[in-house]
Amino acid sequence: MKAQPQLGTFFLPLLAVGLVLAMVLFPDLAFKSAVQGLEVWWQIVFPALLPFFIGAQVLMGLGVVHFMGVLLEPLMRPLFNVPGAGAFVMAMGLASGYPIGSVLTARLRRQEVVSKAEAERLMSFTNTADPLFMSGAVAVGMFGQAGLAGIIMAAHYLSALATGLVLRYYRPDAPATPVEQTSGSLFHRAIQVLVKARRKDGRPFGQLLGDCVRDSVNTLLLIGGFIIIFSVIIRILTRIHLVDLLAHGFALVLQPLGVDPDINTALVSGLFEITLGTQLAAQTAAPLPHQLIAASAIIAWSGLSVHAQVAAVIQGTDISVGPYVASRLF
Repeated sequence: MKAQPQLGTFFLPLLAVGLVLAMVLFPDLAFKSAVQGLEVWWQIVFPALLPFFIGAQVLMGLGVVHFMGVLLEPLMRPLFNVPGAGAFVMAMGLASGYPIGSVLTARLRRQEVVSKAEAERLMSFTNTADPLFMSGAVAVGMFGQAGLAGIIMAAHYLSALATGLVLRYYRPDAPATPVEQTSGSLFHRAIQVLVKARRKDGRPFGQLLGDCVRDSVNTLLLIGGFIIIFSVIIRILTRIHLVDLLAHGFALVLQPLGVDPDINTALVSGLFEITLGTQLAAQTAAPLPHQLIAASAIIAWSGLSVHAQVAAVIQGTDISVGPYVASRLF
């Protein structure tokens, strides 16, 4: 029996052709939006994430993550049903923001420190926005009120942790990563695991550092490409009034709930890109509580740009992006 072609077989090529034609029709808009995306990446994303990427990979190569994994296993396993090494991913994700949680989760999966189900649980609640973006860029830069930073960050981080607690029941029958059997006290066992992991890696520190720098820069180049292309996409969608059309669709759902219709355009923009969406939410004429609701929803969703980055960095692993997207909706 002849297999039926999938919808994506026709839809994705048409979408790509439409994007290229739009860039040909609006070359000035495509160029300016690409420059804006490049500036965001070079001036904000690259310097903010590169040190964290390098530092995290160095710590993993030195065995520090394995050390933390043994120490924090009694905490992370009952709460989130992930190995103790997940505490390192959670801390780095909370400190440095998208998409480092997914980058580190994918690396732990490649090293078989976490199982497939554990990686999907872990990535779904550790890939969060960073505090500097929420406090500096959103609260101060967009809303002009530093006092809003605590509200925005509390809503984001508490919801992320709540999502992690719920996801401990995701695939509960999936096999868990076995704890490495060592003797002695908890701290002594952690030291043993650290030494074993360092010997297994085996790279001299100079080589380790060089590899970490190269891998981190390559990952950030990939992230930069997504930021630029989605900057172009959202500007083109705005120019051809597709954003306004989608905003009417949002209004059909949100208006019965009492949400101010002025924020619909911001929500549509945030559907694609987090920075532009939160900026538009702060600029609307809607009441402040509605602006904050919209901005928090956009930060939680993180935008299709970040989703595409996550899908790219987990390539080569068996991690599914589906649970991550579902957790963003939750």
